[in-house]
Amino acid sequence: METSSRENTHFFSNNTILPVDRSSFKSESSASKEKQSCCGGIKLFLGALSFVYFAKALSGSYLKSTITQIERRFDIPSSLVGVIDGSFEIGNLLIIILVSYFGAKLHRPRIIGAGCLIMSAGTFLIAMPQFFMGRYRYERFPSTINSTVSLSPCLQNKSQTPLSALEKSQEKINAGCEKEAGSSMWIYVLLGNLLRGIGETPIQPLGIAYIDDYAVEENAALYIGCVQTVAIIGPIFGFLLGSLCAKLYVDIGFVDLDSITISPKDVQWVGAWWLGYLIAGVISVLAGIPFWFLPKHLPKPESRKDSSTSSEHSKFITEESKDQHTSSWQQAKLAEMAKGKSLEEVILSLACLLVLLFCLTDFLPSLKNLFGNPVYILYLCASIIQFNSLIGMVTYKPKYIEQQYGQTSSKTNFIIGLINIPAVAFGIFSGGLIMKKFGIGVLGAAKLSLGSSFFGYLLLLSLFAMGCENSDVAGLTVSYHGTKSMTDYEPALLSECNSGCLCSRNDWDPICGEDGVTYISACLAGCRASRSTGKGTVFFNCSCVGTSESSQSSSAVVGPCQKGNECPKMFLYFLVISVITSYTLSVGGTPGYILLLRCIKPHMKSFALGIYTLAIRVLAGIPAPVYFGVAIDTTCLKWGSKRCGGRGACRLYDSSALRYVYLGLTLVLGTVSIFFSVAVLWVLRKRSSPRDETLSANGERGTCGTKSRKERFVNSDQLIQSTYWPEKETRL
Repeated sequence: METSSRENTHFFSNNTILPVDRSSFKSESSASKEKQSCCGGIKLFLGALSFVYFAKALSGSYLKSTITQIERRFDIPSSLVGVIDGSFEIGNLLIIILVSYFGAKLHRPRIIGAGCLIMSAGTFLIAMPQFFMGRYRYERFPSTINSTVSLSPCLQNKSQTPLSALEKSQEKINAGCEKEAGSSMWIYVLLGNLLRGIGETPIQPLGIAYIDDYAVEENAALYIGCVQTVAIIGPIFGFLLGSLCAKLYVDIGFVDLDSITISPKDVQWVGAWWLGYLIAGVISVLAGIPFWFLPKHLPKPESRKDSSTSSEHSKFITEESKDQHTSSWQQAKLAEMAKGKSLEEVILSLACLLVLLFCLTDFLPSLKNLFGNPVYILYLCASIIQFNSLIGMVTYKPKYIEQQYGQTSSKTNFIIGLINIPAVAFGIFSGGLIMKKFGIGVLGAAKLSLGSSFFGYLLLLSLFAMGCENSDVAGLTVSYHGTKSMTDYEPALLSECNSGCLCSRNDWDPICGEDGVTYISACLAGCRASRSTGKGTVFFNCSCVGTSESSQSSSAVVGPCQKGNECPKMFLYFLVISVITSYTLSVGGTPGYILLLRCIKPHMKSFALGIYTLAIRVLAGIPAPVYFGVAIDTTCLKWGSKRCGGRGACRLYDSSALRYVYLGLTLVLGTVSIFFSVAVLWVLRKRSSPRDETLSANGERGTCGTKSRKERFVNSDQLIQSTYWPEKETRL
């Protein structure tokens, strides 16, 4: 240890510009100890912040993995699930300005710790409805549930069913209607996600700023890169956790699992979605504990104490000395307002003062200057439209895989977590590596970003040919005679073969006939006898199940029929193209963000990034899941029904229509964003000289306009934020 310390001291002294004499050894030794103390404190903060990024990324991705589970559990359409998903962004936007402004003046680590507690409280709130809305009920014919009464699926008349059984069934329905208010408990999921957004707000701005303030300048970029790397690992574990919980029945631990007559392949299956939220909430609590013991300030490194860089931070320090008079006047004014006034009056006065200061500052001129930059505006429009495409695609990708290829929720989440997300991480890394290796400047970054989007959406176009045909469902996709149904769906549910049965068209209890056709219920299949109970139930004498030889011995089993033989092969092709597409689109993320940084003036960097992030969240993060959900709902063939009436969650989608709507909407938005990217490249070519296209070895960079050599120079502290790509967790 002594040898290492002496070597570090010797190295430090050799790199010092000031002359060294014997009297300076003591001061250098104390400086070295201070540096070690500083590094130790910042590394503790770095470890804690990385764990928090992991926790928030895990809980966010887990929500994406439970979209279909929440939809089925609460019997709500996809559009409403989209509102729940967008509530996180709403909560984040509610306090982002207050946190960004006041957070830097308060104890930042403790504010982050409080945010973790709020985030965990929201995560726990999402899981709470499971414990208050009773057991999950799925639609099943009574004979497939362990019952002592033997019932015929085709009730030719009510006298076949014992009165006591009908009365008990009606009593259960009435009891369910009395508790139907429990179906509105999805509101708690929305509020919990809103609370998650509020708690997550201080983590990024305060955490990154804390590292930037107290880390050694040359290490800051590395530290922030480590945090972002851990943030990419979070979604992997989030989807894997979703895969594990989707295998478990929703009421595990509360019911006898042997009595469950549905399997994970059934569209009515709901996994233990709530269990993952409890785990994520505990992780968030643990992640917030270290911040309560970290100091408000850390000793600044020696390299930052006396250095006068041209960075944005030093600019504000210079301006601070000029505005000391104004600052002291504001403090005196605040103290005067607080005297003799209630809390409400003080808050109102503070709000009025903030609005006044907001208007008196250079906000409006800065905003005008920013929006007067054509490259910034065009790139902002391209990013908004592209993130609409990507956020909508990612939100409903699990649903698309389940409905299009007949995969279970567990397998879908496992594939996304283990294949797609690593491809995204590798794509982000590759984009930065290409930028560095080939010394790409502004025009090169614009070309790389455009090429990434173009080839990514071109690959996405090929997915239109990699879908599965609709399953043969009698009365919906095919007629009861085996021909493709071209008429209206609802009237086609009843046919001559089941006209003598008292069947409900609202039920969804699918069975698979021996003819390979799925029937909505045993009653609509005309089945008159059944044997055994539970998952092994077999129905006999089904008049609608036709075979080429004889229909007298026609039978059916519980559950829908499998997709066609070509579907597994198409699913494999889809996975390959999906991974390549994810990688290709992600390659352009880092160059695009570098382009954004280099096309604005250094002193407007934070303001421009703030407007960019705000626009992405308001115009993409909130609306995209909603209108994607509305579009997907239009492809539903069979809606479930709630116990007391009303439309529930969709049970069956038109595979072809779903493919065209989901991929088509994604592709149209992506194509529009490409046109804006082409416009960005055109403006850059028009305004840049040939020498701006290259990145020289001494750190000069091309800019978006014809500026002086000094103005084009971007120093190292601006590169600190270049490793951060906002909303990159959603570009999966």
